[in-house]
Amino acid sequence: MKRREFQPNAAPAHRTASRVLFRFRLGRRVVILRQTLIEPGGTSGWHYHDGTLFVLVTRGTLDHPGTDCVPVSYRRWRILREPSGPCYPHMARNPGSVPLLLCVLYVNPVGSPLSRSVAAPECGQ
Repeated sequence: MKRREFQPNAAPAHRTASRVLFRFRLGRRVVILRQTLIEPGGTSGWHYHDGTLFVLVTRGTLDHPGTDCVPVSYRRWRILREPSGPCYPHMARNPGSVPLLLCVLYVNPVGSPLSRSVAAPECGQ
């Protein structure tokens, strides 16, 4: 079996890479399990998702502010749910000194992108 390599994520992400572990279609949804690596100081950039995501932190600490820019931290083995839609923009960043590793389960509408970039809120500049 061929090992899937991490590929750099597109801008506005910075110092991040991901690999898809599996993908399948379930009716009008696509289910994707993806591993994402965020290097120290790296960020996803501000974005939202068309579907719901479930995120498991497997290494490091995730800083995950929303539009209020209040830092919310998730440590190793914590799970969070990211709701769908443009009303829920957020970013993921690694404030630590070791690489952050996430396992992300996407439940997206078929044909939608994994994320949609948005401008940073005024407090997130």
